[in-house]
Amino acid sequence: MKKIIISIASGFSLIILLVSISWAQESPPASAEATVDGVSVKIDYHAPKVKGRTIWGGLEPYDKVWRTGANNATTIEVSDNVKIGKNKMPKGKYALFTIPRKGDTWTVIINKEAEQWGAYNYKESEDLFRFDVKVARTLEINESLKFDVKDDGTVVFAWEYKSFSFKIEK
Repeated sequence: MKKIIISIASGFSLIILLVSISWAQESPPASAEATVDGVSVKIDYHAPKVKGRTIWGGLEPYDKVWRTGANNATTIEVSDNVKIGKNKMPKGKYALFTIPRKGDTWTVIINKEAEQWGAYNYKESEDLFRFDVKVARTLEINESLKFDVKDDGTVVFAWEYKSFSFKIEK
């Protein structure tokens, strides 16, 4: 009887492990990084896939704070003080959220609480700053969410048929 219980428990543990690995790969971890004027810029995120779903106004509702990826909140880390537009961002690690909107302008949020799961515990009072970006429709679908950080400091986001960018400067 003891052997049967151990076998069942071992089998159950294996199933849980395989399901967990499979689930985790649905939105695998990814990063984008570059050195901009001597400053290291790194974005860590999880990259969900479209998989035939309605993303904007469906999976990701309009006018609601979104983690800008899957699983943990997306983070942006800079090794020195920088600026995004007129906003000053001190050296450090921050959460990067967005508010998707129906039109062609979304809001990007840099939040001081980097270590969060999703946007479930997001607090506006912890925002370092917010800024608006113009969102463009891409010609081809981006099946997986993707960030890119270019050497000139341009950060590019693309998923489904939407894309936006902003510039980081020293």
